[in-house]
Amino acid sequence: MSEVWTVRADGDGPDVGHLTQAPDADGGLRFWWLGQAGFAFEYAGRRILIDPYLSNSLARKYAGTVFPHTRLQPVPVDPAAVRGVDAVLHTHAHTDHLDPDTVKALQQQNHPLFVAPRARQQVALDRHIPEDRLQAVTAGDRIELGDGVTVTAVPAAHEELEFDANGDSVFLGYILEIAGVRIYHSGDCVPYDGQAELLRSHGVNLALLPINGRDSHRLQNGVPGNFTAREAAALCQQAAIPAVVGHHFGLFDFNTVPREEAARELAEVAGELLWTLPDVGRCYVIEPARQPAVQLKGN
Repeated sequence: MSEVWTVRADGDGPDVGHLTQAPDADGGLRFWWLGQAGFAFEYAGRRILIDPYLSNSLARKYAGTVFPHTRLQPVPVDPAAVRGVDAVLHTHAHTDHLDPDTVKALQQQNHPLFVAPRARQQVALDRHIPEDRLQAVTAGDRIELGDGVTVTAVPAAHEELEFDANGDSVFLGYILEIAGVRIYHSGDCVPYDGQAELLRSHGVNLALLPINGRDSHRLQNGVPGNFTAREAAALCQQAAIPAVVGHHFGLFDFNTVPREEAARELAEVAGELLWTLPDVGRCYVIEPARQPAVQLKGN
């Protein structure tokens, strides 16, 4: 198993409003869940976002449809006020992962590098990412963000693995290495053949996995699904990943799972796996394990 790093809710840490200030230069590795699949990471003056959806653009887009995309949670932080962002990683082109309103607003205070799938490069450009700040990638690509921070793209299966005419992956996950920790964000994904072996080869320490599941009703109405909580735990166990953070729940009523149900399922199957179901906007610290894993379950 990879080195064990734990996720601890920091009761003394700043809430997500901290993102409107300059990042701390001497703090440890910490993150905030932004809702859905969105995360903000901060370490040693660096700030990296993954899949931020910080607007109501989907509610406008799907008003009056079967799935109106009405938020169950408010936008946790104004993207136009967020500062100090070095890079923004987008796993795929669905709007809750590559949101034009969020992309545009983030550029008011920042000049980040945007990373997005090469297979949907034109979509990224159409959604306000400047061409000179877009790093288009496909599975297998590795990029350096500086100061030892790297991002490696891996395939994702949003119900299925999908490729464009050039063979580039439409859906991606990213392995972010920062502060010596390898963090896997799967993007929207279900289990696929070879996934556990691939992740094991990268020595992932922490996985960020969607746990809202899938069903035919959502799929028939244009909403492909994700892991269940049990599948997320199983992947980590098969890939020797010692800790997991569940996400992609609680934002839209048609595409979620009750927190209590997910917690129960994780508790039933986790074994020694550390698991966390985060709260939107709360500060979490990633640190080396110091005590037996069992007491950290269910943060």
